[in-house]
Order: sequence, then structure tokens, then C-alpha cells
Amino acid sequence: MKNLNVKLPALPYMMEEAFKKLKINFQFVGSDTKKILITSSIPNEGKSFVAVQLWQMLAESGSKTLFLDLDMRNSVLNKRLDMEFEDENPVGIDYYLSGQCEYEDVIYKTNVEHGDFIPCINLLENPTSLIEDPRFEELLDRLSKEYRYIIIDSAPLAAAADANVIATMSDGAVFVVRNEYTSRKLIRTSIQQLEQIHCKLLGVVLNRESVSSKSYGKYGYYGYDGYYGADREDK
Repeated sequence: MKNLNVKLPALPYMMEEAFKKLKINFQFVGSDTKKILITSSIPNEGKSFVAVQLWQMLAESGSKTLFLDLDMRNSVLNKRLDMEFEDENPVGIDYYLSGQCEYEDVIYKTNVEHGDFIPCINLLENPTSLIEDPRFEELLDRLSKEYRYIIIDSAPLAAAADANVIATMSDGAVFVVRNEYTSRKLIRTSIQQLEQIHCKLLGVVLNRESVSSKSYGKYGYYGYDGYYGADREDK
């Protein structure tokens, strides 16, 4: 397995505590819940940031966890995590799904203990056909036998069909909502999309909420399985 170094910024205390609560509740979702989709309605709601933090915390808690970057239309993680590949010519999920490399070539061991990574190297205009290929479902099935959690970052639900296709093969989804940014109508529509394809909604993460000592005590479960706050400008 090749090596990949990622740079993860330290979180403010209260934000870190919110993510710790999210991580703790994930440990009670059941042993059959492994393939977890992280998505949102539209871009710039913070789904990639939430996905990375959840991946890191689950891995560092001792659970073998893999991050799968499937936002092949607009992935920002190579730059945001300042990725340093051991290989001069790295390959990623885009290479694997197009048949240009094999399973062993695409998984990277990172500097996060128990945390492996499948990156996206090249952006594609229309990756839906690759996601619909049987090769993708075979990949997920194999990963679910080797990892406790597979955290999947996808394109937003309203931006493309990708997330809907991925959701049909996932064990559940975490839905990210940017505070005072996404309309309630669009949120309802997105949740209905997940329900129609029978993808279990594991939780809703409220991003960019104003965090204060007074509001911190309000973090917890509301309605769906989880509803958390995080104050950060991220994509």
C-alpha cells in the first residue's frame, strides 16, 4: 500500500466537541452500517469538511476507516488537505472506475492512524456512468469487508445524479445543511430524494452556525438521528 500525507488543521475546542458527539453517535449506528454517504443539497454547504473530520475522528478512535472521494466533478480535497503522494504519478478513484488501475493501486495509507484514503485525481464532466458501472458496486462490497467505515464524499444532491446513485448503494447518509443558506424547500426535497431511494438518513449536520458558550449546550439529537453545529467556511 502506498503512502499519502494529509494536513488536517486543528479545530477550535467547541467545534471539536461537536464532532466528537457526532463520532460517538456513529459508534451506535449498528455493525451493518458501513458505507456512509456525506452529501448536501447544493455546493458550499460544508459537506467535504464534515466528511474529512468524521473520517479522521472515527479512524483515530481505533476503527479502520476509509475515505472515498467521489466528488469527481468538483473535488477540492487534494488542495485543501495539501496532499503529498509517495508516488510521483498517483492514481485515484477516477483511474480505478475507468479500468486504468486495480484495487491495490488506488488505496493509500495516510498519516492518520487507521485511516486510509482513495483520492480523486482528475475532475470529470460526467462521472455518473462510471458510478453506475458494476465495477463501483464491486469496489464498495470489497471495501465493506475490509473496513469498519467507508466515508463517501459525493457531489451535492441537487447538482447532479451522482449522489442519488451512490445513495442506493450506501448503508446510510449524513446530510449537511449550511445555516441560513439553504432554503427549507430545497432541504425537504433533498431529504425526500433520499427517502424515495430508501437510503437511511443517519443524521443532519448544521454547518456555519454561530457557536457560543450559551448555544453549545443545545447540541444533540433533534428529529433525525443527529443535528449538530459547526462554524467554519468550507466547501
